[in-house]
Amino acid sequence: HLIYFRRLTKEPDIPFEEEILFQDDHIVVADKPHFLPVTPSGLYLHQTLLNRLKKKTGIQTLSPIHRIDRDTAGLVLFSIQPDERARYQNLFRDRIVKKVYEAIAPYSEALIQRLPMTYQSRLEESKHFLQMQEVQGEPNSDTLIEILEVNAPYARYRLTPGSGKKHQLRCHLNSLGVPIKNDQIYPILTPYQEYDLDFSKPLQLLAKEVSFQDPITGQLRTFRSPQELAF
Repeated sequence: HLIYFRRLTKEPDIPFEEEILFQDDHIVVADKPHFLPVTPSGLYLHQTLLNRLKKKTGIQTLSPIHRIDRDTAGLVLFSIQPDERARYQNLFRDRIVKKVYEAIAPYSEALIQRLPMTYQSRLEESKHFLQMQEVQGEPNSDTLIEILEVNAPYARYRLTPGSGKKHQLRCHLNSLGVPIKNDQIYPILTPYQEYDLDFSKPLQLLAKEVSFQDPITGQLRTFRSPQELAF
């Protein structure tokens, strides 16, 4: 086997720290800050949650069980034992894991009167690889949307996805006329920032809670991010 590690002449520095919320012999649960990618890609190698955790824990077999967007903050789970990884990943594949997000988005009186609601649509990739789009056809995504708090002109929403499509939560709120605060992709795709990142406007989306029955230990696991979104 030939293992190749590429080098980057320059890499953006992410001045925010992740936190390890839980660790045993099987999994690591980390609370990721905004702007930090989960795994290496593009301009990011060392400034990723995976490589930071490998360095912090000394566990080189760490592998993400699932992923969240670089712009999104919150919970990410990692498998420690390679022979157990698939059993954890299957929980997400089979939609056995309950994931709860929070988002800050515009307040809409018309929408509030419809909540709670389960929004469904068919999501497919658009001509631009960064954006997803809603199209006609049988729904392949669904999100339970609830209201937590109103602080006009914004509100705090609780989002429970029933499916795991790319940018699902961002697309669904945008389609309802309440795009997530500081979203740089929906409704308008802004130019990609490479090195001069604007840390003053993080996407107000947080992977707040995850619950599942551990396939190895049999225990019911519930983890909650201590992070809070700001109006």
